[in-house]
Amino acid sequence: MTSRRRFLTITAAALAFTGRSVAQPVHTWQGVALGARATLRLAHPDAKAISARVASEISRLEDIFSLYRPDSALSQLNRAGTLQAPPFELLECLSLAGAVHAASGGAFDPTVQLLWAAYAEASAQGVLPKGETLREAQALTGWNHVALDPAAITMRRGMALTLNGIAQGYIADRVADLLEAEGLTNILIDTGEFRALGGHPEGGAWPVKLAAGGEVPLTARALATSAPLGTTFDENAQVSHILDPRTGLPARPNWREISVSAQSAALADALSTAACLIEDRASIDACLAQFRGVKLEAISAA
Repeated sequence: MTSRRRFLTITAAALAFTGRSVAQPVHTWQGVALGARATLRLAHPDAKAISARVASEISRLEDIFSLYRPDSALSQLNRAGTLQAPPFELLECLSLAGAVHAASGGAFDPTVQLLWAAYAEASAQGVLPKGETLREAQALTGWNHVALDPAAITMRRGMALTLNGIAQGYIADRVADLLEAEGLTNILIDTGEFRALGGHPEGGAWPVKLAAGGEVPLTARALATSAPLGTTFDENAQVSHILDPRTGLPARPNWREISVSAQSAALADALSTAACLIEDRASIDACLAQFRGVKLEAISAA
């Protein structure tokens, strides 16, 4: 599988702010969140201790959302088809996923995990999945088969969920909540999606440069970028990792890159992913318009 999941970068020059000074230098912590690079940037005398608390919170959330931790809440749900007394975070994230599913006409659907696994397993052998395998996986795809309740989450036996496309943004939001509750601000959180808590410590916004060109200034806002061919299942980098639940097929490469900003990183994450499966600009605008404060920051055709 060709890995190049995210295209957002923050330029070194922008972070250095040459010629300007602050009481505290910008401290950078790096770790991993759900398999993606995670970074925290802040200027604070207790930056290292704060970073340690953030790392602990990310690990706690991975115990809920990770597909690679066998005892995570999501892994338990996928094995059993039901999860009693689910964590609030899982319910909240899935509820938002359901709202984006509805707004996108079913394009965004966490039940594509079996389809994703079929493509990943075939990719490891240098081939594409067989039609029969895809038909079997798609028969166990469909958000309408998932029921959310504080007492239990249930779905059809044999189905499996993936929260790639929303959980990394959700983790950024929860980290922001943790830091804001401590009275902290002027922090940039990057879990594969960006969430700015306040602005840059030296003043102004955090400058986020898009690989496709242009820059998005972030202040108290989130930004997510999705690219259909950012990660692919083939050596020629033409088989998208973003799968359409309605067809069982990879996203058509209509778009090279789509960036969405919102108050919530989870919402920006889900909407940028959904937009990759929507074929025309007017329909993308209509989808995003169903959520307050959402902005299409950049879109580039393939």
